[in-house]
Amino acid sequence: MKYSTMKQLLAVTVFAAIALTVISCGGRKAKPGELSGKVTISGAFALYPLAVQWADEFMKENPAVRIDISAGGAGKGMTDALSGMVDLAMVSREVAKEEVNNGAWKIAVAKDAVLPTVNASNPFLADILSKGISKARLSALYKEGTIKYWGELLGTASVDKINLYTRSDACGAAEMWASFIGGHQENLLGVGVFGDPGIADAVTNDKFALGYNNLIYAFDLKTRKCYPGIVIPPIDLNGDGKIEPEERFYESLDSIASAIKDGRYPSPPSRNLYFVSKGAPTNPITIAFLKFILTKGQQHIPTAGYIQLNDEKIIEMLKMIDNQQ
Repeated sequence: MKYSTMKQLLAVTVFAAIALTVISCGGRKAKPGELSGKVTISGAFALYPLAVQWADEFMKENPAVRIDISAGGAGKGMTDALSGMVDLAMVSREVAKEEVNNGAWKIAVAKDAVLPTVNASNPFLADILSKGISKARLSALYKEGTIKYWGELLGTASVDKINLYTRSDACGAAEMWASFIGGHQENLLGVGVFGDPGIADAVTNDKFALGYNNLIYAFDLKTRKCYPGIVIPPIDLNGDGKIEPEERFYESLDSIASAIKDGRYPSPPSRNLYFVSKGAPTNPITIAFLKFILTKGQQHIPTAGYIQLNDEKIIEMLKMIDNQQ
């Protein structure tokens, strides 16, 4: 890809397969009364960059603690947590009833959203941006398969095929995207690509592509604009065939974050991001890390490209932790 930041994100895809980890430097012996030990975390690409930042900050304050993090999708994280392979799963979807029955305990830590993505060189971009894509048409594309060409989507004579991309790994992004159009990940049509960086790369290199990405894999954190090669096609929320001023909030990371926060961008595909453990955590380091995230850690959320929980939600989550101890 042409831009270095996205190359770094793409590296996550490669290294996730070999358990890319964030490990504290030093690992020195703890002083009396100091936290020491290890926390292991696995799961969603959506939460991975923020979790790494939180871990770095927490380990600076607690140098005898080590936090190991691997990205491989929400499904893998949930499996790892419920099987006892890791202390916490990063999960970017709602926790299923069956998972709760198997002992899943969840705590919300931030918010983000899944967004549709197209190639910036798409020859029909002007029409896409003015007309948008309605939920019904996204369903026809991704679930029913009744729309296959750009002309069918936009009401033109074009016979250029829409190249749909979806996720091959069990993940929260795909589940939330499917939930938005009334289905589940297994219902989604398209070429399967592993990981958020994989879809971003596919869309960037295919002018007829249509995919979906988590917020931080579509927007550059430094410029707060879309990565070069990617454009967010607006969702026609009222289905009237055109994008009204109140439906235009994709021009920057901050504008879409504001729309997610105030509900103009719907849920799904916006959602809470969770840490999940098997049963309420009992490891003092895990508990301290979760409390750090819900207090000092919240200050890192906006600059990292996520949306903070509101004060009421944070208080609710902290009470959940305290009530389990």
